[in-house]
Amino acid sequence: MRWVISVLCLAVLWMAAVAKAQLFPPNPAGVAMGHLHYNVRNVEANRKFWIALGAQPVMMGTREVLRFPGVLVFLTQAESSGGTEGSVVNHVAFRVPNVPQSLARLKAAGYKVQEGASGTGKVGNVFGPEDERIELMEDQSVNVKFVPDKAPYVQPSKMTVPITLHHIHFYVPAHSVADVKAWYVKMFGGIPGKRYKTVDPPYDAADLPGVNLNVSEVPGTLAPIKGRRLDHIGFEIENLEAFCKKLEASGIKLDAPYRKLPSGIANAYLTDPWGVYIELTEGLDRL
Repeated sequence: MRWVISVLCLAVLWMAAVAKAQLFPPNPAGVAMGHLHYNVRNVEANRKFWIALGAQPVMMGTREVLRFPGVLVFLTQAESSGGTEGSVVNHVAFRVPNVPQSLARLKAAGYKVQEGASGTGKVGNVFGPEDERIELMEDQSVNVKFVPDKAPYVQPSKMTVPITLHHIHFYVPAHSVADVKAWYVKMFGGIPGKRYKTVDPPYDAADLPGVNLNVSEVPGTLAPIKGRRLDHIGFEIENLEAFCKKLEASGIKLDAPYRKLPSGIANAYLTDPWGVYIELTEGLDRL
């Protein structure tokens, strides 16, 4: 019962944080969604795309960052080894109040759009200037429904912001879905559950403040994301140094150890067993 109450209280706190256009408060493990980091050939063209999608440009020292309610987007000028599709992270998705209106607005701005295959009008896609697909999902639709494995379903509050991150979708080899879900629950305190869609079965998922991690089984093995268009995803961590020590004690090998940057932001890097490159940060929530 105490676990159920904790889930319900956190849901209320997380939605309140989004309304203020900040990163979400961390879960009991000290983890929240932080950022998405893209390698792009043309920074200015991609900057315009993310602003058209709904980002607000803010400065982090001398660097511009694109801020959405609940997540930051970083752009680095670099060649990539391929797009996000074709890697273990197939796509990211944002939640919006009305998908057809969003698609119409983005099409008028000159971007390629595509209605979802379900034909419901509740899901669609928009493509960036380098053909990066971003999925859009309509607020209050079945597509944004997440049901915890060990708690009752709580209808999400109606959106009070124009756009917010909804999920990151992992494509993993056959018979590894349960392992991926369990790993993110164990390592980052994700809430295990199911994310629903128009047709059954729902996706297995682990929910973190600010993002739902969806897992799908696909044939074969897809490429790791480091060096791809979406180079890495980032989680904001409370007391990062202690968190890194805990990870290492559990057998996790960090790609780059904990360090404190001159900006005052701390970070570390790791790669999950399926090839998702992850930056851990502390201090991005001050933006």
